[in-house]
Amino acid sequence: MKHLLSCEFNLDTACVELCFSDGSMVSIDTIAVENEVVNNMYQQSELDYLIYNDPAAYADLILNGDPAVYLKTVTEYQNLD
Repeated sequence: MKHLLSCEFNLDTACVELCFSDGSMVSIDTIAVENEVVNNMYQQSELDYLIYNDPAAYADLILNGDPAVYLKTVTEYQNLD
């Protein structure tokens, strides 16, 4: 069974990269994900927070969860007035 060794956001490629103990690597293109699931700046900021502050949670959400449902649940909309 492979274990996660590292998970970090690579600013140069805009990817969250996961490295496993068996030598395999998964790279998640954050721009492609955002183009598919983000509808507004509030949802964008929710994903950006995860990318920069908890890339492992972001990877888990993308690989095992439903990002659209997550964004509907956690996004707070505020008036700019």
